[in-house]
Amino acid sequence: MNVEQAARQLEALGNVTRLQIYRTLVRAGAAGLPVGQIQDRLGIPPSTLSHHLQRLLLTGLVTQERQATTLICRASDPPMNSLIGFLADECCADAGCSTQAENAA
Repeated sequence: MNVEQAARQLEALGNVTRLQIYRTLVRAGAAGLPVGQIQDRLGIPPSTLSHHLQRLLLTGLVTQERQATTLICRASDPPMNSLIGFLADECCADAGCSTQAENAA
């Protein structure tokens, strides 16, 4: 993952409503949730939900699948894992983590 992609994803998640939507979808797991259920759970007006879902879709954090007349939303695991890895991969790379120092002692 490059820094620009990480910044776009973090910016998308930096909005309270989008973070709530994303966390709701993460909790739902692989089955995802219909848009109507997300709206009901979070009490978000349809146009607002649509706007925020679009931002999450553009960054790749969320996917959508149409099943007949229902639109199912899911948190996309690979981008989430890449973002978490990007943030953690270089932890203490220049200084060494305290746990690394303690383990060496």
